[in-house]
Amino acid sequence: MMSDQMSGSWDGTYDHGSKSDDSHHFERLYAEPMYDAFVCPLTKQVMRDPVTLENGQTFEREAIEKWFKECKESGKKPVCPLTLKELRSTDLNPSIALRNTIEEWAARNEAAQLDVARRLLSQGGAENDILQALKYIQQICQNSRSSKHTIRNAHLIPMIVDMLKNSSRTVRCKALETLHIVAEDDDDNKEVMAEGDMVRSIVKFLTHEHSKEREEAVSLLYELSKSEALSEKIGSVNGAILILVGMASSNSENVLSIEKADKTLENLESCEKNVQQMAECGRLQPLLRLILEGPPETKLSMASYLGELVLSNDVKVLVARSVGSSLINVMRSGNMQSREAALKALNQISSCEASSRLLLEAGILPSLVKDLFTVGNNQLPMRLKEVSATILANLVNNSGYDFETIPLGPDNQQTLVSEHVVHNLLHLISNTGPAIGSKLLQVLVGLTTSPTTVLDVVSSIKSSGATISLIQFIEAPQLDLRMASIKLLQNLSPHMGQELADSLRGTAGQLGSLIRVVSEDMGTEEQAAAIGLLADLPERDLGLTRLMLDEGVFHMVIPRIRKIRQGGDIRGSRFVTPYLEGLTRVLSRVTFALADESAALALCREENVAALFIELLQANGLDKIQMVSAMALENLSQESKNLTRFPELASPGFCGSFFHCFSKPPVITGLCCVHGGTCSIKETFCLLEGQAVGKLVSLLDHRNENVVEASLAALSTLIDDGVDIERGVTVLWDAEAIKPIIDVLLEKRTENLRRRAVWAMERILRTEDIAYEISGDQNVSANVSMALVDAFRNSDYRTRQIAERALKHIDKIPKFSEVFPNTR
Repeated sequence: MMSDQMSGSWDGTYDHGSKSDDSHHFERLYAEPMYDAFVCPLTKQVMRDPVTLENGQTFEREAIEKWFKECKESGKKPVCPLTLKELRSTDLNPSIALRNTIEEWAARNEAAQLDVARRLLSQGGAENDILQALKYIQQICQNSRSSKHTIRNAHLIPMIVDMLKNSSRTVRCKALETLHIVAEDDDDNKEVMAEGDMVRSIVKFLTHEHSKEREEAVSLLYELSKSEALSEKIGSVNGAILILVGMASSNSENVLSIEKADKTLENLESCEKNVQQMAECGRLQPLLRLILEGPPETKLSMASYLGELVLSNDVKVLVARSVGSSLINVMRSGNMQSREAALKALNQISSCEASSRLLLEAGILPSLVKDLFTVGNNQLPMRLKEVSATILANLVNNSGYDFETIPLGPDNQQTLVSEHVVHNLLHLISNTGPAIGSKLLQVLVGLTTSPTTVLDVVSSIKSSGATISLIQFIEAPQLDLRMASIKLLQNLSPHMGQELADSLRGTAGQLGSLIRVVSEDMGTEEQAAAIGLLADLPERDLGLTRLMLDEGVFHMVIPRIRKIRQGGDIRGSRFVTPYLEGLTRVLSRVTFALADESAALALCREENVAALFIELLQANGLDKIQMVSAMALENLSQESKNLTRFPELASPGFCGSFFHCFSKPPVITGLCCVHGGTCSIKETFCLLEGQAVGKLVSLLDHRNENVVEASLAALSTLIDDGVDIERGVTVLWDAEAIKPIIDVLLEKRTENLRRRAVWAMERILRTEDIAYEISGDQNVSANVSMALVDAFRNSDYRTRQIAERALKHIDKIPKFSEVFPNTR
């Protein structure tokens, strides 16, 4: 009797249109009938290993063994599954003849159906036929592992690969699934798949929009990646590893695809080139693992490659934490090739704060300094000393560490800022090439930036007599060397300002070189540093100011300030603010030479410098510029009383000498009420004429006390000796400056501010009309009185004297004196 269906026949799952004639042949004509004897009564499947019981019944070996096991576990005696009669023996006799018959039938049936499948795939039949052909290929591969060689020998693999180009997404997905099954655990089939462009085609599916195609593609790649030869080929496909890394870390892919992508990458790690590509794509753990655990040659190549990568700061921290200590050990004791690889890798990861701190904690500093200072047979080549110097510069400038606390040797006697070490650094700077010299200058820049180490470095530079040598680098043609030297000198200037000024005056060309740096362009980092150095030099050094006048520094500075204020096109905008601050400070120094240098006075008049500084008062958000501008206006305003032009009165004549009615003084208008003569902002720098008073008053409530102090000092020139104080007070009253000055007095933000406020209040209280106005507000008068008493009791001698005079003025005013006795 025949069975109603064949093993492996179609189950009707697909219904994509009518079937072709080949498809009907596929099911009926070429498939030999299957007898019931082929089918196991327990599994209802064609038997692979038929065995016979003592009663002649035949079953699949695995199924009947399971039956007997269940009988035993349930405490029953073994019975036949068909007759349910007890068996005396559970012996199983192989049915060799039946097995051979089944195998021969399966082989003939399989060959016939494979022939139809090949024809359907080669002819590009209907979608339903192709899907059924692919499904049957899957079934025969799953039914018998040995059948996979039949698929290969029948040259079906290239045909299945061609289905990846089919216009139907369903066919493409089925083809990927079929290739996966054909390749699974079969290296020969994988080798066939490695031929041609199949791997490249599969990789392309990883970027397809349809998630099912991506899922099938990554599953197939995972299977193929189990072959080392195919791993290398997968990695060689442009973009393959980048896409897989993206999938493995994706939040949008399904969990299965993420897992398969991750496992594929793990398999690809068998090839070093793939590991390097993964590192480029941000998957560094495999490379770090090889640096730690790989054979020596692999460690070397991975460390060398690490030194060439461009890493984000987060990755630098990961690398420093994972392999920092290992790289430091190689740097200390490896052969020269290994040390070079380790140094280059350390250079890469030392350039951010967190990673540089990790390297310092791992003990890199002593070995690094030793490598720099060692000479003789064991010394590093100069190219590697340059790398060591770069690492040291990175550590000093990025870590934020206090280097006076890190010992350089087991005796704990020397640190990076010890005199001997600084002297050695200075020696190397002077006696090596510009590449190493610029990096070591950057080390000193970092050490002099820190308030905890700057004084040690300054002391060592002074004791070494290296000031002239450092200044000479300003003329270096190499930008890095020149800029590092300028930055270092700028850091030194607050502590060695006069020595630097003397050296710049005394050496040939260095000041001119510094000026050329400032004048060549606008707003670069080098210019900001150069102008900052000029600005930090002692402002009252008249000789230096004269030299700068002779060199045309101020004529060069003024148009640059104006261009920046007008919003001119400036390259390197990141440095515009420090550049403008430096320009303003350099220009302000000319105002300190007005009384002694006629050229300074002429320049200020010619360029209308006072008006420029008044404009700079409005540079909101730039505190230093506002402060310096107010200080410069103080200096300029101090000269106003000497520069104002008093009118020349005509002689009374003969009649006027005898008759007083003929000698009335003429009425002269347009005179400055404070200075008593003819004033202007350009010629006499008068704050009133320049309408600067209101702008200075508005700065008295500034958050920065240095800006407040400078503004108050500039306003105080209007009530200073040599001017009409009473009228000056009236000007302040009209400008609503009195209340802000009182507020400054009451706030006591700094001792300098209090001293200036007490001085100003003493001058203001000399004018009785104004004093009476102030006394009209009892709270204000009480607070002023108490603030002056406090200053009288707790300030320095000079301020106490001024406060005492102010209190005497108060005593003359009834409303004040009513309050004052309670405060005395």
